[in-house]
Amino acid sequence: MNTILIYTSPARGHLYPMMDIAIALRAEGHRVVIQTLSSERNWIEGEGLEFRPISVEIESLALEDYKATNPLSQIKSAFARWLERAPHEVDDLRDSCANIAPDLLIVDVNSWGASAFAEAQRRPWAMFMPYCMPMPSPDTPAFGPGFPPPRSWMGRLRDHVFWAVLRVAIGGIVKQWDTLRVGLGVTPLRSIENLFHRPDLLLYRTAEPFEYPRSVWPSNIQAIGPGLWAPPSDPPDWLDELPHPRVLVSISTEFQEDGAIVETALRSLQDEPGSIIVTTSALDPERFEVPHDRVRITRFLPHASVIPKVDLVITHGGMGTTQRSLAAGVPVCVIPWGRDQNETARRAEICGAGTMIPKSKLSAERLRSVALEALTRKAEAAKIADAFLKAGGASRAVELIEALLEKTDSPRLAQVATEANYGARIGKLGVKSA
Repeated sequence: MNTILIYTSPARGHLYPMMDIAIALRAEGHRVVIQTLSSERNWIEGEGLEFRPISVEIESLALEDYKATNPLSQIKSAFARWLERAPHEVDDLRDSCANIAPDLLIVDVNSWGASAFAEAQRRPWAMFMPYCMPMPSPDTPAFGPGFPPPRSWMGRLRDHVFWAVLRVAIGGIVKQWDTLRVGLGVTPLRSIENLFHRPDLLLYRTAEPFEYPRSVWPSNIQAIGPGLWAPPSDPPDWLDELPHPRVLVSISTEFQEDGAIVETALRSLQDEPGSIIVTTSALDPERFEVPHDRVRITRFLPHASVIPKVDLVITHGGMGTTQRSLAAGVPVCVIPWGRDQNETARRAEICGAGTMIPKSKLSAERLRSVALEALTRKAEAAKIADAFLKAGGASRAVELIEALLEKTDSPRLAQVATEANYGARIGKLGVKSA
């Protein structure tokens, strides 16, 4: 039996995508410990897994990127917060390793201190990525604004310029992060995307064609499809009484002041046939007016059991809700509000399984038009559902993790060489990595 420690940032949207893998590892006889939000102890222990809390200092450092006014400033805000959490994560993992002596660390991509600590152990380790990959590629747009993929030299120039501006904007943050890394005895990153080459295995929780197909992938990155675990619960009794088409309107579980999505959806669809179900999550449901008896508004519903019973999901573009919908063959209409949501929205549009509206262009008339268009995309959503299933999910992750456990050394020099090799390969295709 091996002991595996999974370390997450303080977000359910990062814990839940790893729960299916943790459960599958436990079923194979491994001891699995999850270090995460203190509020999630009961769910974790209820699945037969061991729980350790992340530090209270980390939980108190909430993201405030929703206050920023553009994608670049949102990225800077999030990165600054992750850097602020990093020393506490190092202390967390140092204490956990002293107490439980894990054979393998699996670390959240947003946990910068934890990833540096894992790399410093000089043995194999893994990372997981529950949102879209921010790595330069000749086939994909610059990360952040939700650009469509480049189709000409103008698109590639656009992406080159944005990547350059982003590197300058976050350069000071990356330098501070590298100072922490050097203090732990690991190689500086110098550029943010080099992080993704450092783990021996990166479990990427999505799959093509929702993710853009790429001609070049680093060998350590494995796209295994989304993690769809959710706390067990039944749908409400009233759901089956609502007429079709049923539209679920869902906003972020992490506060980002996205209530305008709900307000606009209620206005735009109130005269349409069918019904509307609203989950307000981080916002008080009492602030929204119920226009008629075919509308239900509540703070939380079990999306895992509700989404398969609806015809469309209107969402802020969280990766969890978006992929859960598509995995059920339900099309989406995405109104990205911040963070990685512009990228999620654009992928939903490009793969054909949904539509999107930029936050700046949100209106009742426009939302009605694109929501009705999204309702016609059920066949495309079913294709994405099939692709997600074929990616292998938790069973594929267990195969990869158990292969990693058989290794005795982590090839650090090879990993750095992989970064250089990847940079050279995409450089030949007209894209600079770092």
